[in-house]
Amino acid sequence: MTFATAQRRSRENRISPVFWVLLATLVTSGWAVATGFGSARFGVFLFVVAGWMVSLCLHEYAHARTALHGGDITVGAKGYLTLNPFAYAHAVLSFVLPVVFVILGGIGLPGGAVFIERHRIQGRLKHSLISAAGPLVNVALAAVCLVPIGAGWLDDPSLHVSWNGYEWPISPLSAALGFLGMLQLSAAVLNLLPVPGLDGYGVVEPWLSPKARRSVEPFAPYGMLAVFALLWQPQVNAWFFDVVDALMGVFGVDPGYAAIGHELFRFWQG
Repeated sequence: MTFATAQRRSRENRISPVFWVLLATLVTSGWAVATGFGSARFGVFLFVVAGWMVSLCLHEYAHARTALHGGDITVGAKGYLTLNPFAYAHAVLSFVLPVVFVILGGIGLPGGAVFIERHRIQGRLKHSLISAAGPLVNVALAAVCLVPIGAGWLDDPSLHVSWNGYEWPISPLSAALGFLGMLQLSAAVLNLLPVPGLDGYGVVEPWLSPKARRSVEPFAPYGMLAVFALLWQPQVNAWFFDVVDALMGVFGVDPGYAAIGHELFRFWQG
């Protein structure tokens, strides 16, 4: 390996200052929420938004890193390994819209805009793993958020949530992590649906016949839109969140944590 090649690879793998800023915001706001410093509601808002942005970066990084090991050596030159959200093919889809959906609706919108040169990758299993890598990161992050709550490690009798005129016997940090963990689970569930345009379809697509893939291809741009149109239907929405709540229960966490975290998150509503 030449010195120039080593320099190029180092630059391609260097973590972006944008990601460091997001991480610093996450840690600082988490400390403020945990210690009761400043406004708990605004602290929860910053913590959840920063945590969600960090998770989006890690989601896309997982796709890119898995693709690199699968044979696509171009992902580094595209900036996908720097954890910089502005290096993605569609920063609005992968970064801006998911944050807006969290703020407006409290739901984990799947991102997805790293361009993988699939022709460089040999083997159906590798293609499936590349698609699965992002949602699996969301599942892992959900565990990081929810396991401490379920284990009772964050219980703090001196710091309770005040909401709707009541004192709730949970800490603001537990509520914030409950909401963030719920977002991770909702993103994983949505992304793993076998719908064209989502990662779940990318997992099964390599195993379909060429004829089936060609017949589905025209609908790929509309898959996510169709999913969210369905989620606006009350019955479908209730079923979806029943699934997410059940998954929270797997970690021993009551969905009420996420509900209270969501209310704290919306600090602009008083």
